[in-house]
Amino acid sequence: MKKIFSLFVLGLILCSCAVKVPYTRQVNEEFGLKSEEKMRKVQFFISETIILNQKSEANSETTTDESGTLVSSSTRESESIIITGHTKCIFEGYGPNKEIRVRFETGDKKYLEFSSKGNQLRDRFYFDANWKASGGPTVEYGGETYKVDVMRGAARSSFIKVTKKRLQKTRKKERVIKGMKV
Repeated sequence: MKKIFSLFVLGLILCSCAVKVPYTRQVNEEFGLKSEEKMRKVQFFISETIILNQKSEANSETTTDESGTLVSSSTRESESIIITGHTKCIFEGYGPNKEIRVRFETGDKKYLEFSSKGNQLRDRFYFDANWKASGGPTVEYGGETYKVDVMRGAARSSFIKVTKKRLQKTRKKERVIKGMKV
């Protein structure tokens, strides 16, 4: 009897655990996520690491020092943004073509867009960038243009996920009948 009870409890625990699944139109319909208000209550995640490198700007200057030596100096500034796989993000809004914009941090225009490649209910929403840009794929983030690092990250195959769990409640009522006496 103890083994049966233990298996029942273990099964109940496993059934109530949340699993991360790809966000699809089917998930949207299943949970009635039709409005932006409902979408903002959902915790999203990304599946793979996305690395963005800001196009660097170089400044060069030529001067002479106090001894009359010619000095050529250059300064180069760049920034890399690394968003590791399974990072939490929130719904920001929809793009003009029904892309889903998700935010990882606060700030003006600091969101990434994910779009569905097909029209099937089970199609995932993949990271959307300008994949055909000359010099490699680019994306706008925070009002700046970043180059997507396809060598170190898995941006091309990154999609958004949600946690989903099934709660099953079973109510069991027992009563002992003592019988009737004449």
